[in-house]
Order: sequence, then C-alpha cells, then structure tokens
Amino acid sequence: MDLWQLNILTKVVELKSFSKAGTAIHLSQPTVSSHIKDLEEHFECRLIDRMGKEALPTRAGELLYGYAKRLLALKDEAESALSQFKGKTRGHLVIGGSTIPGGYILPQMIAGFLKQFPDVTVSLEISDTEKIIEAILDGQIEIGLVGAPSNDRNLVQEPVIDDHLSLIIPADHPWKNRTSVTPDLLMEAPFIAREQGSGTLKSLVQCLNESGFDVRSLRVVATMGNTAAVRQAIKSGLGVSILSPCAVEDDLANGSLKALSIDGINLTRHFYLTRHKARTASPLCMSFMEFLKHPR
Repeated sequence: MDLWQLNILTKVVELKSFSKAGTAIHLSQPTVSSHIKDLEEHFECRLIDRMGKEALPTRAGELLYGYAKRLLALKDEAESALSQFKGKTRGHLVIGGSTIPGGYILPQMIAGFLKQFPDVTVSLEISDTEKIIEAILDGQIEIGLVGAPSNDRNLVQEPVIDDHLSLIIPADHPWKNRTSVTPDLLMEAPFIAREQGSGTLKSLVQCLNESGFDVRSLRVVATMGNTAAVRQAIKSGLGVSILSPCAVEDDLANGSLKALSIDGINLTRHFYLTRHKARTASPLCMSFMEFLKHPR
C-alpha cells in the first residue's frame, strides 16, 4: 500500500467509476483496477463493489476512504510546511465551503489567492454546513467557510464575512410591488425550506428566534436539498423562500425574481472561518486565512 494507491481509491469512490477516476489522474482503466486489486489483496477484503455502471465502496472501502483522505491531507500539509521552511509558499490546500460561500464567495477568493501564490494548488469541496464540519473534524479538510456556528468544542470558528438574507419571490407574485412584508404575511405564504444541515436554514431559525418568531409557524410546502432547487421552485411559483441574494444575483438583475425585507426581522448572518482546534494549521492554511481576512 502506498499514498498513490490511496489517491486512486479516493478518486474511484468520489467519481463512482474506474474509467472516470483514470481520466482524472491520467491512468488507463485497467491500471486503476490493478491498483484497487492490490489494495484489496493487501487488506484481504473487497473495497469496491461493481454495481452495473457504478463503482461503490463497501463498508471496508468507506472506512479506508476516510483514512486515505486524512493521510493525503497530511502529505499535502507536510509538503507545504517544508516549502514554507525554505521560504516558498507552495503546496496543495483542501478548502471546504458550505453551499453559499462555496458556490459564490470562495471561488473569487481562491482566484485572488492563487494570483498572489502561483505555486499553490487548491481543491474546493462544497457541501452543506454539517458535512463540511464533519470533514474538518475527520481531518479530511483543513479549513472551511460555513454559514452557521457550531457548538462542537473541537472547532475554532471566526466570523469573517457578513451576509444579508432576503425574502425571495417570483416576479409575478402578489407582493411584487412591495419592498417588505410583515411577519404575519410571511407565515401565511407557501414557504420552500432548505434541508436539515443547511447553514441557511440554521441562520433563518436563529434570526426568527431572536425576533420572537418560531420557524415552525412557517407554512412549509416543500424542502429542497440545495439552493439551486429552491431557486427553480420559486421561479415555478411553488412558494417563496429566504436566501442569500448572491445565490440569485442573475435572477434579481434580469427581473425574474425579487428580493424583499421582512419588517422587524434582522436577516444578517455571518460566514465562519472554521478549523480543528487541536490541529496545528499548516503554513499554507495560515496564509489563506490571512488572505481571507485581508484580501489584496
């Protein structure tokens, strides 16, 4: 077993395909299969099941995948530390982002960071807040930007960017000529919610609670797994929702959606720079944190 074989395993698990994994790392499918077979012989158990067109990890494969991600992250950290020791900023950094910062904020920040440090490479993993936090706790991701605070004492979180949520409605909605609505009107409207684990949902609950309202009073007609689905559902007339305006910026600009405020409810939230409390941040991670706080 070596780190290269573990890297191949992670690609197969993530892409659910031997051929796609091979394309991603410039290997033939038979070579990828051979490396996976070597790993299975080493551990004396099956790691990948071939399920029709998909390659899915067994329970043993899932277990090894978690360790593989941590080992590969540690390798990147070691290379970064030694480069920094020699006065060079280079290496590979794995960054996590919950849906909104991962999709709309971090790509721009990473682009600016890489202009300043051209010898650095970055992987951005996007999921909901809970999954990004789990990956940080497991050591798969060194640093993340998420949309809600966590109570886990193993984490260090720092608010670095403000976001102002808005009530998003379709262009032909009866409220289209309003700039705001009352909370009572909101509670009567069909509402589209984000899934459990979403930072946007957690922020909404917090904002409503701080204003004396219960999120359970919303008339939820559907729950969607990501912001894109909520956006399409609003445009289709299913209901209204509370989202970050940056997620629907194009729709607001072309007039297909409209953003309103809610009287008496402060919908400001923070995005939190998040890392593991007990793990020493790599020099590359430290450089990115400093850039995120003071972009140039």
